[in-house]
Amino acid sequence: MLHLGMTGQLLYLKRLPRGWRTEPHLHLVLGLGDGFLLFRDPRKFGKCALLWGDEVHPRLARLGVDALVVRGRHLQTSGRGRRVAIKTFLLEQAVVAGVGNIYADEALFRVGIAPDVPCSRLTPSQWDSLAGEIRAVLRQAIRRGGSTVSDYRRPDGSRGGAQASHRVYGRTGQPCLRCGSLIQRLVLGGRSAHFCPRCQGRV
Repeated sequence: MLHLGMTGQLLYLKRLPRGWRTEPHLHLVLGLGDGFLLFRDPRKFGKCALLWGDEVHPRLARLGVDALVVRGRHLQTSGRGRRVAIKTFLLEQAVVAGVGNIYADEALFRVGIAPDVPCSRLTPSQWDSLAGEIRAVLRQAIRRGGSTVSDYRRPDGSRGGAQASHRVYGRTGQPCLRCGSLIQRLVLGGRSAHFCPRCQGRV
């Protein structure tokens, strides 16, 4: 099991680079017969574990529904009566696994929900729309190779291309591509949230 954490990189190379033994952020090298799989992690938030048979790692056992198949009913049931901000809620991996900061912002923009709206205020139709946009934004990002906004790289070392389609994430002070209002940023639960005050409204 390999978990990239925040800055982990999984690289596939035909041959090992010169000086690989002294690379300070290289934590795992696997020989695959036709090449090598390298796991780099400068900030050491990633995880590596060897699992046997049907063994389930405790970290995986705590994960919620896969974001690629999540439905509105699951989100609504999990968020019912909760006053936590919807953006913070979406980052709870025990509720829905696979939604990170970037894609939570993008999905919320697509459905026109402000990141600081409490879960308890969402309607069933909003939950359904949000689940659909979570699935859509993640599939789009996968097709484009992920988002390279700092040090993320694809396994072949190339940059992802999904950042070109970001509508709000990382665009603080820039005009909204839909209405022209300036994108704003706020902090929720220690994480940045980017949004359009006109398209998404505010509490």
